[in-house]
Amino acid sequence: MTTLPAIAPLDDATLAQRLQQLIDNKTKPVGSLGRLEALALRLGTILGTERPVLREPQMLVCAGDHGLAARGTSAYPSDVTWQMVENFLAGGAAVSVLARQNGIGLTVVDCGVRHEFAPRPGLVLAKVAPGTADALEGPAMTDEQCQQAMANGQRIVQGLPGNALLLGEMGIGNTSAASLLLARLGGLDVADVTGAGTGLDAAAVQRKIGILREVLARHPEARTPLQALAAFGGFEIATLVGAVLQAAAERRVIVVDGFIATSAVMVATHLAPAVAQRCVYAHRSGERGHALMLAHLRADPLLDMGLRLGEGSGAALAWPLLVSACAILNEMASFEAAGVSRQEAGEVVQP
Repeated sequence: MTTLPAIAPLDDATLAQRLQQLIDNKTKPVGSLGRLEALALRLGTILGTERPVLREPQMLVCAGDHGLAARGTSAYPSDVTWQMVENFLAGGAAVSVLARQNGIGLTVVDCGVRHEFAPRPGLVLAKVAPGTADALEGPAMTDEQCQQAMANGQRIVQGLPGNALLLGEMGIGNTSAASLLLARLGGLDVADVTGAGTGLDAAAVQRKIGILREVLARHPEARTPLQALAAFGGFEIATLVGAVLQAAAERRVIVVDGFIATSAVMVATHLAPAVAQRCVYAHRSGERGHALMLAHLRADPLLDMGLRLGEGSGAALAWPLLVSACAILNEMASFEAAGVSRQEAGEVVQP
């Protein structure tokens, strides 16, 4: 069985107070930079310093196929999974473009794609099996496969440089797995958390909901986070769970993308609640269940742009906000240093 890393709560009240004082003493009205100030406070808290610096950010895109997809839960065929992996590696996908634009290292992981890839730079071969099983016929993964995928995620993060991990994924059918995880772990009706995924029409969404309802009924015993993860899949989500746990243990900043990446974080936080303190949620996606998943996690995303691509594209798009938050802490002058008067409690205070 995979050994879960120790993840201690971040409860340094002195550091938090000092960070808030530094932010409030910048040359601006208190709170006038809005949520950028809260982001700066969070980054300083995660990295344990008054002068946070983001080093060598790493985008981890985990890919895997899903047996349930053969039942028509996606608008695209499963072959698109491996074709998009090739696109990531060739530099042509949205996440490839945005990672390159922002100086983010990109690592693509074959967690369980039904295709054999030639080894090359930027690709990690960590295939547990060529796709998960059909969750209507049995568990998507055996317990051993689930544990192996999580261990792979831990090992991969241990080998990555930097202090920030951005989460991405690819897998035709994986919105179904995310919906199933949210329905079971969040106690929600599957109809409320299931959307169009890659572009199903209204009738196809209703068929998808019916299939997912059958899957939930097929696995009434899958109640704990790891039981649900094994029952519903997939390999890429389980690998991301391990990656998130390892990144949290190493006190890296975890930048969470959309619905599927957030489902991995949801499982990880159910296993180790202190994971949540290390997470920055990039955006609220257009996928129907994502807002409910974010509410379940009490998460406040940075962006809301109707994105529903996945891949880590939203995490890469939000990355400059994290860079800006650190720059404000480290480079913006205080009232005293700038020789600027400020107003406190109704009276002007000279520097």
